[in-house]
Amino acid sequence: MKALRWLDPPEGPAIALLDQTRLPDEEVTLVCRDVPSLVAAIRSLAVRGAPLLGIAGGYGVALAAALGTDVQAAAEEVIRARPTAVNLGWGARRVLSAYAEGRDPLAEAHAIAAEEDEASGRMGEYGLTLVPDGARVLTHCNTGALAAGGHGTAFALVVAAHRAGRLKHLWVDETRPLLQGARLTAYEARRHGIPYAVLPDNAAGSLFAAGEVDLVVVGADRIARDHSVANKIGTYPLAVLAHHHGVPFVVVAPTSTFDPDARTGGDIPIERRDPAEVTFIGGRRVVPEESPAYNPAFDVTPGHLVTAIVTEQGVITRANGGNLGLLGGTASDNAGQ
Repeated sequence: MKALRWLDPPEGPAIALLDQTRLPDEEVTLVCRDVPSLVAAIRSLAVRGAPLLGIAGGYGVALAAALGTDVQAAAEEVIRARPTAVNLGWGARRVLSAYAEGRDPLAEAHAIAAEEDEASGRMGEYGLTLVPDGARVLTHCNTGALAAGGHGTAFALVVAAHRAGRLKHLWVDETRPLLQGARLTAYEARRHGIPYAVLPDNAAGSLFAAGEVDLVVVGADRIARDHSVANKIGTYPLAVLAHHHGVPFVVVAPTSTFDPDARTGGDIPIERRDPAEVTFIGGRRVVPEESPAYNPAFDVTPGHLVTAIVTEQGVITRANGGNLGLLGGTASDNAGQ
């Protein structure tokens, strides 16, 4: 399953996306032949997920270069499309730098995609050390192939645990208001033959209280230097529940998600989305007419609630001082730490 593909001539230059707003009912390919159409797809969540946005950002700049349009302006337009996911700007700026240096922007975009694919496998491998036998795992939002390279981030760990025979059950939060868990994670779990069940977000507490959760694994859209993690709205309450019940709370994200300019979680911009995503479900209004709505796309989980951060370079935990400097080493240096 490819959530994003580059199309060479004669089909392109263009970017082909699996339109995630149409899943799970329809598998529809959306073809973006210019940067404005890609930006619209990003804003509408037709393409989403922090690492995949990094790939999309890179290809967006490469597309501008291939079309002979203003590459700098295109990069800025792509970066503005969504403010919280740091990968989007990271991918766009990396390809923009390649273009400015006279290197092939498309080759750089392809390199980003290949690196994220490889990172997925490494994160699954390193994170597997944190999964007990017979684990009942709870996850939030969608972190699989629809959101990243390879099998994803947190979902790559779920897939690795399933293949190793360690996963007993996957609990999938709905992830309101846009139901990325119910629509997308359940879709991917079913394709992998993973035993799962979807639950309302507000039912998670009862699962913890009943002792039905052994591990929480989530992705991230931006990680600050103090290990605060911005992720899909509803992640922070899960971290609080996990802490209260003594359940490990693990974040899985590539190093491209770390923001060295964000000193604390307070430095992370939080995207506010259209209130209609809350007030309407399936095109039907579910609140009294003209009701206001609060619709942040993300929340921030403080670093002290995070048990471990799994990256493609290893595992960061309190046991190793939670040192982000570890990420300067090699994967083999940091594996299992």
